[in-house]
Amino acid sequence: MKILIIGGGGVIGQKLALALARTGHVGGTPISQLTLADVVMPGTVDAPFDVQTRTCDIANPASVANAITADTDLVYLLAAIVSAHAEEDFDAGMKINLFGTYNVLERCRTLDTKPMVILTSSIAVYGGEAEDPLGDHSYPNPQTSYGMQKAVGELLINDYTRKGYIDGRAFRLPTISVRPGVPNRAASSFMSSILREPLNGQEAICPVTGDFLHYYLSPRRCVENLIKAAQLQGADIGMNRVMQMPGKVWSINQLIAAMTNVAGSGPARLIRWDPQPEIKRIVTGWRWDIHADKAERLGLKADLSFEDNIRYYLEDDRP
Repeated sequence: MKILIIGGGGVIGQKLALALARTGHVGGTPISQLTLADVVMPGTVDAPFDVQTRTCDIANPASVANAITADTDLVYLLAAIVSAHAEEDFDAGMKINLFGTYNVLERCRTLDTKPMVILTSSIAVYGGEAEDPLGDHSYPNPQTSYGMQKAVGELLINDYTRKGYIDGRAFRLPTISVRPGVPNRAASSFMSSILREPLNGQEAICPVTGDFLHYYLSPRRCVENLIKAAQLQGADIGMNRVMQMPGKVWSINQLIAAMTNVAGSGPARLIRWDPQPEIKRIVTGWRWDIHADKAERLGLKADLSFEDNIRYYLEDDRP
């Protein structure tokens, strides 16, 4: 099996590559080659099979065509610009998040080999007048340009699968926390930084109140679910290839309490509460009463506790 990870330089892309390198197979099918592609050259991983790295700009059809070869069996499409960036720069969001997805699917269509394509979507597709609880069959009513672009990608995955061009599936990711690295331009970035920075001995700013509720998943569990996704049979998924990836709802106060339970009281004292209206405007439009019945039925899982999320960061990512 030859696998391409577009967005292979990002947090989830790198973790997915490492997990595939450890297992060496997907559902019992040996991996013969793994290619990591990103807009800048991604880091490589050690594996018992061939690993290649390359640049790929999904906004450029020629670049996409060079990355997706005729013998590519599985494409993970993780690349995107994040929520606040897409809201600030509408043109960039459309070019990368919407037309970038289209370029990838169009390239797969021309191959006539029906590769599997796994798209990471977002809970940002929910919102507006869609009624709680939300889930696989809720109609998308995004209230951000980023959410709109992801919702269009979901429709494309379904239609290209219906037409027989790809074997597609799309997963609406919860907010992934605790993410390693540094803050990015995602409106949700603080949901990792208020934990990551204090665990690293640094001050962090929380722009919302402690009772703010949200829907979370750890990076480790997200990667496990993405690998499981490639093992699902199309007949078991059904006509709608889009589903919610499982997560759990916690408040900011509960996140901080979990950190304290695992790491002691010191890190929480490094959090500075500083309301930021623009961030609050975006994130308070996000929904959290979300259910992932279909994915759970198919074997995908949420974290058991947010203490686990903290432990995974300490084990996998803390410098």
